[in-house]
Amino acid sequence: MPTEGVTRQIATPAVRTAVVWDALGSVLAALAAARGRERLDVVDAGGGTGGFAVPLAELGHAVTVVDPSPDSLAALERRAAEAGVSVRALQGDAADLGDLLPEHAADLVLCHSVLEYVDDPVGALTAMGGLLRDGGVISVLAANPLAAAIHRALAGRFEEAGRVLADAAGRWGDRDPTPRRYTRQTLTELLVAAGFSVTEVHGVRVFADLVPSRLVDGEPGAAAALAELEQTAASHPVLRDIATQIHILARR
Repeated sequence: MPTEGVTRQIATPAVRTAVVWDALGSVLAALAAARGRERLDVVDAGGGTGGFAVPLAELGHAVTVVDPSPDSLAALERRAAEAGVSVRALQGDAADLGDLLPEHAADLVLCHSVLEYVDDPVGALTAMGGLLRDGGVISVLAANPLAAAIHRALAGRFEEAGRVLADAAGRWGDRDPTPRRYTRQTLTELLVAAGFSVTEVHGVRVFADLVPSRLVDGEPGAAAALAELEQTAASHPVLRDIATQIHILARR
């Protein structure tokens, strides 16, 4: 599996995840070059049904998914079997990582859509950091309250939009299914508190969640154009801060 192949194979994913995959492609290539080996050890904390884990395994990496849901892990195993790859599945919470896996066992740790739900985000990140080898990278993806406010306002839920902006956890009400959200600043502060040094920040789904699907699905080339726009907006100093999700790469 040549390093060049990693970037080529994950360069054109779905619009909603294109920015993350592009960033991971660069990380994988850099880690492979630094390690002098193409097969990297990846831990996906809260990886669920394997949306990231299975494609990474298809690229030839050794992937372990830790997730509290047995149903999600069963779906992961089915998905991996259908893809013809092997993914190690372990049941447990982010706080259990130190008990489930040895220290310094991973080159890359994914923490995608996890920090919104854990009781102790700093503790969870610290546990993930303990898994990384020297020079390893963590990829963190979390929901952004600024985007939630925009989306509630566009749906005509103006009072709820105001609540998101006023609430410390970025929630719009008691029925909000997301326990907490993070701005770029608060997510960065969490990582620093856990001993990480932030290297890159991206906005994910700046426009993708705002553009009607009929405009993307009904026009030839529209999806590719939207993906390209997302790539441009991902690092824009203003637009990245209103994206649906904030994506941060960091080292410890």
